[in-house]
Amino acid sequence: MLLLDKYRSFGPLPGLLLPFMKSFIPPLPTLVIISVNAAVYGLWLGFLYSWIGIVCGCLVTFAIVKKVAGHPYLVRWSQKPNVQKSLNWARRQAFNYVFILSLFPLGPFVVINMAAGLVRMRFRSFLVAVAAGKAVMVMSVSFIGYDLKRFMDHPYQLIYVALFIAISLFISKKVEKRFM
Repeated sequence: MLLLDKYRSFGPLPGLLLPFMKSFIPPLPTLVIISVNAAVYGLWLGFLYSWIGIVCGCLVTFAIVKKVAGHPYLVRWSQKPNVQKSLNWARRQAFNYVFILSLFPLGPFVVINMAAGLVRMRFRSFLVAVAAGKAVMVMSVSFIGYDLKRFMDHPYQLIYVALFIAISLFISKKVEKRFM
């Protein structure tokens, strides 16, 4: 509790900065960061800080890679037949690729953001996909982290989290159709 109070004493800065850094430093433990934010700031503020931090980190990574994607070395590399085939698939499936992989709390966030930047995914599509996917993921982890003891006592309540993810996936498909 003393450690959590110390974390809280810095205000929202660690709650925003640690999730932001996750986009640049892959070994940072996403589940721990989001759970601690929910435990320290409460469910809704913990969710909000984590979500803003993660989404902003993803956007910055995406923007940097998209900016350097025109570098002559990357252009030469992308002309290789195997790379060209992969990039064409990624261009066609960009929204689904980003959204679905953003749902998972464990994964190569940096690689997802970089791939979307390399295929020059539209910023608005990337923003919608990453914001929606990360919202579902962060809310699920925050919900569990906020009241971890309850889920340890009653594991069947994780069904609600799974239902929330399924409903979110359905809604995101509707949003995707609108933007695609």
